[in-house]
Amino acid sequence: MTALFDIDQLLNEMETGLRRVLEQRGVTDPALIGIRTGGVWLADVLGKRLGIEQPFGELDISFYRDDFSRIGLNPKVKPSSLPFDTEGRDILLIDDVIMSGRTIRAAMNEIFDYGRPASITLATLVDLGARELPVQPDVVGQVLELGAHQRVKLRGPEPLRIELQESGQQ
Repeated sequence: MTALFDIDQLLNEMETGLRRVLEQRGVTDPALIGIRTGGVWLADVLGKRLGIEQPFGELDISFYRDDFSRIGLNPKVKPSSLPFDTEGRDILLIDDVIMSGRTIRAAMNEIFDYGRPASITLATLVDLGARELPVQPDVVGQVLELGAHQRVKLRGPEPLRIELQESGQQ
């Protein structure tokens, strides 16, 4: 297991990218939602950096996963919490790692069950680029290519750090 990423630099990239996208789209009052667990940690940090005073939402997409019937329920499932109405809102959806796009699809399905947002802007800390669905982040901290036996894991919440893991490590 190796920690070889400058988390502050990646957060700077995300903050700068989000500010640029929000300005381009004319979004002045976004609602922030993090996908558990790493996305929640990032939403907390990015919300403070962006000066978003409204509490952020937390999604646990376990029930929305397309492999739910095969893998069953994660024993650590907690209910999602959205302390705002999503109907007509501009949403900033935050996750730690995007790979296949399936987690993001599940998150969007859940968000739409709460109401139809005006827009969803997706920001991820790391993009592994191995898409199975046509889902692309609007803002990325870093694009990475990993070997077949490597994984990336965000650890936190204090301090936040990214670890590169070889297969078989937890």
